[in-house]
Amino acid sequence: MRIAIGTAQGAFIANGAGAAPVRGLEGRNLRHLSRVGDALLAGADSGAFRSLDGGRSWTASGLEGTFVWDATTDPRDARTVYAVTQPSELHVSRDGGATWTEIATVRTLPEAETWCLPLTPPQKPRARTIAVDRTNPARMWVGVEVGGLIRTGDGGRSWVVRTPYDNPDIHVMAVHPAKPDTLFVTTGLGRNENSQPIQQRIGGVMRSDDGGETWQYVWRPSLPRYARPCCIDPRPPYAFTVGCGPTAFSSFRDPDGASAELFQTTDEGRTWQSLGDPAHSPSRANYHAVTPDPAVVGGVLVGTDTGEVWRVSPEAKWELVVEGMPQVQALLPLAD
Repeated sequence: MRIAIGTAQGAFIANGAGAAPVRGLEGRNLRHLSRVGDALLAGADSGAFRSLDGGRSWTASGLEGTFVWDATTDPRDARTVYAVTQPSELHVSRDGGATWTEIATVRTLPEAETWCLPLTPPQKPRARTIAVDRTNPARMWVGVEVGGLIRTGDGGRSWVVRTPYDNPDIHVMAVHPAKPDTLFVTTGLGRNENSQPIQQRIGGVMRSDDGGETWQYVWRPSLPRYARPCCIDPRPPYAFTVGCGPTAFSSFRDPDGASAELFQTTDEGRTWQSLGDPAHSPSRANYHAVTPDPAVVGGVLVGTDTGEVWRVSPEAKWELVVEGMPQVQALLPLAD
C-alpha cells in the first residue's frame, strides 16, 4: 500500500520500503490530504496545493495567507471542492482546486465576532472541519474551533449556529455513510470565555441524529476528555474511530508521555472498545491522524507525533508501516 503522509514539516510517500519526501511541500505544516478527481489536494499553513502526478510533486493552488485545515468534494461533482481555513473562512473551487472563491457568509455571520482560539496570545479562530450531505449537496456543516457547528441547507446563503451539547470547541466531524442525518463531532475543552472552570467542561464525542439540530453526549466519562482525530469507515458496520488524550497539548515529550488512547464504536457510540495493544494502552505518542484502512474493514491507519504510521486492526493488532518522520497530521491511502 502506498500512503501520502502530511506532517508538520512537509509531505512524504510511503511505499512499503520507507518514506520519501515529495517536491513542493518542503517545510510546510500540513493538516489535510484528499483526492479531487484525478488530482490530490493538500491543505497547509500557506494555502492549498495540488498534485497531478500521484503526490510526487506539488504546486500552490491558491488560498495564500490562510491555513487550510480541511476540504471535501461535492458528492455529485468531483470538481467542486469546499475548503475551510484559519481565519474562519469557507472557500469553494469549481475546477478541482485550481482556483477558489470565498463564500463570505461564514466570515460575516454575527456570531463570528465571538469566535476565538483562547490561547496565549489569542489566535484567530479556525474553521477546522467540513462535511457535505451526499444526498443533498446544498446542505453542509462547518465546525469552528472555538465557535460551534454551523450548517446550511441552501448552499451557503444562510447558516444556523449550534453548539453540540453546549461545547463550541469543534475538532473533526464525520457523517454516517448510511444515515445522512447522523453526524459525529470530536471536541475539546476550549471555550470562548473562561467563566466555566475547566474541570466542569465536557469534551469528547457528540452525536446528532437530526442533521445537527440537537446533540447527545456519547462519550464515556471515564475516557480522556480531549478528542481530536476521527474517521468513519464507509463499509458496514461503519466503525467510527477516535484518538483522544487528557489535554490539548498532550505530547510524547511529557514526563509520562501523551497518555493517548484509540477507541472505536460500531453502534454509533452506544458502546466503545479500545484499539490499544499493550504498548498503546495508553500510548506514549499522541495521535494526530486517523483514516480508514482500505484493505481491512474496521481497520485504521494512525499517525503519531513521534513520526510513525501504524496499521491497526479491529482486533487491536498494531503493525508499524513507517517511522522517522516529523509529526504526522494527515494520511491518504493511494492506489498501488
